[in-house]
Amino acid sequence: MAGETTGVEIVDAALAGEAAPFAERLVADQVASKLASQDATLWGPEAESEASIRLSWTSLHKSSRPLIGEIEALRTDLRSEGVDRVVLAGMGGSSLAPEVITATDGVPLTVLDTTDPGQVADALAGDLERTVIVVSSKSGGTVETDSHRRIFAKAFADAGIDAARRIVVVTDPGSPFADLSEKEGYRKVFLADPNVGGRYSALTAFGLVPAGLAGADVARLLDQAASVADSLAADTVDNPAVKLAAAWGAAHEKGAEKVVIADTGSGIKGFADWAEQLIAESTGKQGTGLLPVAVEGPDSPGFADAKDDATPVAVGQAQGAAKISVTGSLGAQFLLWEFATALVGRLLGINPFDQPDVEAAKKAARSLLDNPDKLKGGEEPSTVDGAVEVFGSEGVVTDGKLADILRAFFDSAPETGYLAVQAYLDRLDDASTSLLRGEIAKRTGRQTTFGWGPRFLHSTGQYHKGGHQNGVFLQITGAVEQDLDVPDRPYTLGVLQHAQALGDGQVLAEHGRPVLRLHLTDRAAGLAELVRAVQEAGE
Repeated sequence: MAGETTGVEIVDAALAGEAAPFAERLVADQVASKLASQDATLWGPEAESEASIRLSWTSLHKSSRPLIGEIEALRTDLRSEGVDRVVLAGMGGSSLAPEVITATDGVPLTVLDTTDPGQVADALAGDLERTVIVVSSKSGGTVETDSHRRIFAKAFADAGIDAARRIVVVTDPGSPFADLSEKEGYRKVFLADPNVGGRYSALTAFGLVPAGLAGADVARLLDQAASVADSLAADTVDNPAVKLAAAWGAAHEKGAEKVVIADTGSGIKGFADWAEQLIAESTGKQGTGLLPVAVEGPDSPGFADAKDDATPVAVGQAQGAAKISVTGSLGAQFLLWEFATALVGRLLGINPFDQPDVEAAKKAARSLLDNPDKLKGGEEPSTVDGAVEVFGSEGVVTDGKLADILRAFFDSAPETGYLAVQAYLDRLDDASTSLLRGEIAKRTGRQTTFGWGPRFLHSTGQYHKGGHQNGVFLQITGAVEQDLDVPDRPYTLGVLQHAQALGDGQVLAEHGRPVLRLHLTDRAAGLAELVRAVQEAGE
């Protein structure tokens, strides 16, 4: 892998100067060494109780070692039975790290972090005779993951396969899911360290088990993290985590609350998607925080043309507009970014280990599922333009041509605010939807994020409600051609997906944020019309 030496370079001289006092403050307060020794007092008395049960990630490069043999033994057993296709059902921290690990190692892993019936059906259509599903959830109560487990268990049974032999579980000790797994006799239950939050769990069983079963070299990953652990614990301005946190803190104080992340040839695949959850969910609260913007590359809109409200960060060697570059192997970068995020939490005066606003969207979705009439009724679109139905929160323009509606919506974003595109679609079959991020950013000149729903609800969703309140939100939903029942539940996947979109939109609107929802009655045709309208809106 490129960039085996780990380091942070603040390329921009002005930012380096502004960051120096922040770094010196962290060093004087011995924050890095205290963090490494799991001092829960670093973020103030209000955060102490949560921090006291969330700091084991600082030593996972040591404590996760026993997992390696267990993972390898199970992988060998499965392969001997002809089972070599690994499906992962997990959300947020349970899926993002394994996806980066396996993509970087070049081994196949089918990731289910969606409620889109088409995407789940595609995963079911794989060779079930060769399939094991890893179901990852701290409690087991995650609605998406529970739905996947139920659907796959039935599919195995219908195919004459012993479902229990094909289900592997990762959960916390003593969780309801651990109890259920024992009762159901699932193949193997891996108990993760309970004193680690989801977004810091890359080097726990949540990251290592699915990646290792898929064939990734997870022992090397721990070696990489171990190689930088001492430097990250050092109270010195040369500590890479101190440098990165200080740069973020200094930039934020000057009004650059966005961190734009582009890969510049690091050899790591999809790192920005993992870092996005870590940074947004950890810092986006109490009306402050850092908004990560994952972009396609250093030449992309948002990075190449970043304004004063954003700091471009290169994962790899500095290129183009990068003000900061972060180099190193994947395991090293996992630990480095986790340290830096915890440190910048102290600089921002927030608790980097809670997520107080995430539950609101889940609660709203549950309320809609409990009242299906609300999902069906009161949903007359304000406008229909071809294959696109238009809905909007109070105050959002929803009349006229789609291009005019989009133009007005984009203009409603503050110049130093951001646009969030939220696609409740199939991220494989509808993958081209992600191109909207660059198109909108280029035409509006505003920082633009893109998230697949409901995946982003377990990631940037916290920032949307708790961070800087200067975002506007474009939801994209789509007609479901063939729905999937969720066994022993009164809803289908399509209904769940719809409830999640409406629920989150409702919570955002309650926060006074503009929400425009575009429903594609024909996904392919509607997406083509939407792209044309975005282009026209920017003219």
